[in-house]
Amino acid sequence: MDKNSGYRTNVIGAGEVGVAISVDMDTNTIHETNSLFWDTKGNEVLGATALPLYGAFVSEEQCQLFGDVSGKKVLEIGCGSGQSLQYLGERNASELWGTDISENQIEKTRQLLTAHGFSAKLICSPMEEECGLPEDYFDFVYSVYAIGWTTDLEGTFSRIASYLKKDGSFIFSWSHPIHKCVVAENDMLVFKKCYFDESWYSVSLDESTLTLSDRKLSTYVNALSKAGFVIEQMIEQSDDELMQSRDDRSDFAKKAKMLPVTFVIKARKL
Repeated sequence: MDKNSGYRTNVIGAGEVGVAISVDMDTNTIHETNSLFWDTKGNEVLGATALPLYGAFVSEEQCQLFGDVSGKKVLEIGCGSGQSLQYLGERNASELWGTDISENQIEKTRQLLTAHGFSAKLICSPMEEECGLPEDYFDFVYSVYAIGWTTDLEGTFSRIASYLKKDGSFIFSWSHPIHKCVVAENDMLVFKKCYFDESWYSVSLDESTLTLSDRKLSTYVNALSKAGFVIEQMIEQSDDELMQSRDDRSDFAKKAKMLPVTFVIKARKL
């Protein structure tokens, strides 16, 4: 397949997003493009995924990856509109921290948490960059459908390891690499993209543009290992109860019954 004109599945949700245009990997340009996307139409176009959901059909209530967070210090990478921090605040986390590339998202998080009686330390910064976060401090660092936006996966995982206490946990979810390669077409699942293609591409959605790279699952696993993490749990399967409760008959739901659309990893800092 010609990567310059190939169709790609939506990295966040279901279905096609249109023709993806391969682009050069320029960190500053990618940060500018994606921060503008989230400052303007990001939530309108892609919505928001937040705890207790890790993705469309995977939930914390079923997986129990956090367990009891009372008295724990938590940091969210890509805090979005703040719902996940609210969720952990309601479960008595002692400190709430969050970072996001978008000033607009940071403000949404601040407003939401304030409205519900919580305070948080929020920092607007790309996750790859040094931004003044304390080291060896947090019990949990987590990211719900945000880690895939990084331009430097190994560097990001290394920073996250530095923020965690020894034996602290890093939990993150993202769109499964297989999901990003396969689309539903005429009641069939069809490969539309090479799984091994990790090149950067831009897609226009509702007059907004985002830039991403689709990484292999092994890329995430190896980057975690290099940063000093040991993987304790990995979840790929869709939750049957969630699927049944929603009675979702969309192509996306049909796809989720056949292959993983989300993956979640819990790793521990050695």
